Amino acid sequence: MNIGLLVCDHIQKEFSGYPELFKTILPQNQFEIFNVCDGLFPKFASDCDAWIITGSKFSVYDQIDWIIKLKSFVGDISVADKYCIGVCFGHQMLGEAMGGKVQKSEKGWCVGVHQFEILERESWMMPFFPNLDLLMSCQDQIKVLPENSVILAQSPMCPVGIIKIGNKMLGIQGHPEFSAEYVKSLMIDRTNRIGEEVVKAGIDSLKTPTQSLVLAQWMANFLNQ
Repeated sequence: MNIGLLVCDHIQKEFSGYPELFKTILPQNQFEIFNVCDGLFPKFASDCDAWIITGSKFSVYDQIDWIIKLKSFVGDISVADKYCIGVCFGHQMLGEAMGGKVQKSEKGWCVGVHQFEILERESWMMPFFPNLDLLMSCQDQIKVLPENSVILAQSPMCPVGIIKIGNKMLGIQGHPEFSAEYVKSLMIDRTNRIGEEVVKAGIDSLKTPTQSLVLAQWMANFLNQ
């Protein structure tokens, strides 16, 4: 499968970038890379078999040219009837672009490892786990659901953890592509914004093994339906 990766940020130089991270967890696919955060967009939503939208330090409601253009392109993906997965910022972008609403969570930052309960079991959730421990790093969350959507997984800190919009859009608030080392680095860099107590608890939670590879397999299954 030829996947178009819509890159929405550049990761710190000492860590692998989004293209390398997604190639690692979805090695059976070919990727075309589009650094949309630099204004480099595909011509048409039909150019690739499927799309993945990455995370970002920006918010989907920021009035920045490339973010506004990306919202429009998500609409094009829907019209083209292509599969699309959004991760973190990408998850929120799907929600916002398809008619929902994203805001800063009243619960504050959600960082470290959090356990998600699967609310709706889908055929592509194989091997199936009723709960997934996932790496998190977000302040924004989907607060109003778009039409024709269903929440597939939630946690106490993140009520809209995984969402399906229609049959071909999948939003994942967690980060199956990240390493614990990178999430720790993000927390430390953002201590002044997140708060020392939340960062300490987040770093302590990194001792918990995650099901990132299970979720990556689910993503592959979803795209290959």
